[in-house]
Amino acid sequence: MTERKQALLLFSKPPIPGMVKTRLTQARGGFMTEEQAAEFFKLSLYDVSELAMHALIELQRDNDALVAEDPEADKIAYDFFLSTTPADNLSLMQETFDTIGPWPMDIHYMTDSGATFDDHFDDAIAQIFDQGYEHIVAISGDIPTLPKSHLKQAFQWLDYFHATGKPGFVVAPCQECGTSLIGLSHDTPLDNQGIYYNMDGIPALDGYMTKIQEKDIPVAYFSPVADIDETTDLAHAISCMKAIRKAAEFQSDLFIPRRVLTWCDLMGIQVSTPPNEEHDPRQYIDR
Repeated sequence: MTERKQALLLFSKPPIPGMVKTRLTQARGGFMTEEQAAEFFKLSLYDVSELAMHALIELQRDNDALVAEDPEADKIAYDFFLSTTPADNLSLMQETFDTIGPWPMDIHYMTDSGATFDDHFDDAIAQIFDQGYEHIVAISGDIPTLPKSHLKQAFQWLDYFHATGKPGFVVAPCQECGTSLIGLSHDTPLDNQGIYYNMDGIPALDGYMTKIQEKDIPVAYFSPVADIDETTDLAHAISCMKAIRKAAEFQSDLFIPRRVLTWCDLMGIQVSTPPNEEHDPRQYIDR
């Protein structure tokens, strides 16, 4: 039996007013105060973290059952990492999570460094791979509508690619040609340089695809997951979260981001859209 380790990496700033989700604030054209925007982000961070832990726990249970049935099967450990920056923020991030603990899984706190976000991303990934982890799936804390199935399938696809002898890459885009989820193996020949810190106007998703094409890396694609930066993003997310809450009555595998939904209800946030005055001339078809 071979023992293996795989990691979920969540990148996040601490939820400090004026430092997170500023495009939702009144100063940047939104409707929230800085304190409200930070509270929203904190609750989203909690929900996304719990969602990720549930996915990892389910993967762990499946692997434990497989090993119990077949002692020769590989034994996999799934771990949750939370990376922030700078190092001075580490204790604040720990306090943020300890406030509502305990959590379903241990949280491995870490800090990342670099001159650009690309550097920070590569640094965090390298730190985890240096600890002997085989795969990493990375997400952010502002995607409360992320399907749990995305995370589980991301690890499964990385396992599949690795078993074929050609380590791969997994990705779920966001709504603006960026990414909400990426995943890679320790020997996937890919880094993040020029992806997010890009002066040529190339979107992150296209940047990844260019590198993948050049190096012939197998890739798995998941449906887009919107992150929340602008007021319109929040409106979309609220409608989706309400739909998830109702659908979960029938789809037991759905994760409901209850903290964010409850806060939006308490805030009295209502989603609206301008009246649709467009007339589809279907009478010609009907006639």
